[in-house]
Amino acid sequence: MLKINKAKWAELFAALSAQGTLYLPAEVDGKVDFTVWQDGTEVNLQATQTAKSIKNVFFPQIENLLDFKTDGLKLSVEQRMLPEEDTIAFGVRGCDVCSFEVLDKVFLKEPVDAFYKARREHCTIVSLACSAPDETCFCDTFAIDATNPGGDVTTWLVGDDLFWQANTDKGKELTEKIQALLAEGDEAGVNAQQKATKEIMAKLPLADFKIDPKIPAEQEKVFNSAIWKQLSDSCLSCCACTYVCPTCHCYDVRDFEIDNKVERFRCWDSCMCKDFTKMAAVNPRVSRLERFRQRYMHKLVYFPENNEGTFACVGCGRCLQKCPVSLNIVKVAKALGVAKDV
Repeated sequence: MLKINKAKWAELFAALSAQGTLYLPAEVDGKVDFTVWQDGTEVNLQATQTAKSIKNVFFPQIENLLDFKTDGLKLSVEQRMLPEEDTIAFGVRGCDVCSFEVLDKVFLKEPVDAFYKARREHCTIVSLACSAPDETCFCDTFAIDATNPGGDVTTWLVGDDLFWQANTDKGKELTEKIQALLAEGDEAGVNAQQKATKEIMAKLPLADFKIDPKIPAEQEKVFNSAIWKQLSDSCLSCCACTYVCPTCHCYDVRDFEIDNKVERFRCWDSCMCKDFTKMAAVNPRVSRLERFRQRYMHKLVYFPENNEGTFACVGCGRCLQKCPVSLNIVKVAKALGVAKDV
């Protein structure tokens, strides 16, 4: 195992940035979020959770796909080139690392999303183990090890030292390029931190939270449960939960006329919006109850049903932190688990 002292972190970030665009957690507008590193960036590796996940590295919030141009009766289509820029996602917590695996099941299935695939292949993930999990964390529900989060490289922050371990060929290649900055490190400090973190996690409010097996197994009863009305009445349809969620992947495709051409964009969308899936013939989910139910049925029933039991949640806790009326997947799953008609 290797390590680097905090005194050399600026050199480390500069060296990583020389290998590709470097995204890392930093203070942005009064909160900690992922941003592109540049000299002077106020890096924050202490915060357990960033405001948003880093999924936009692979799945941008707004993405130009192609352009149309007309010349009389002639139509020309200009396809945007696939992204080839190398990127490094640094300081990614275990829950977000596992969220990429959920997104892979969506975008790398046939037909493969070429834009997502290209970004995925050109990105090296440097994860950061947790040492002070928040009270809203529940990644252990999904068998995610926050103390050993994986990725191409795993790092642990112990005191002023950042310990570094390459896991994949990508990780080893990156490590070789910054080898001169790294020193040999003793695993004892990492092992002690892992043990202490697991002890903390065992005492968290959601440490014992598990998804009731009846929820995905009894789809029809869950769908028709009276609990949806009770829960959805409080929902504001603000969509905050979907935009901070690392596994939500709904999007819309829109055309805009700009400078005598039409540009086609893909942009994030939310199943909680009343216009989501709106079609000329009919809108299949016109009520808030139906939209609310769709979100959680997808995460707790439909997605695991189609993906070998994998839930579309990684226990990051962002929806617990951001919902203005305290609705979240934990509250929904618990309510469904005890509902009399489920």
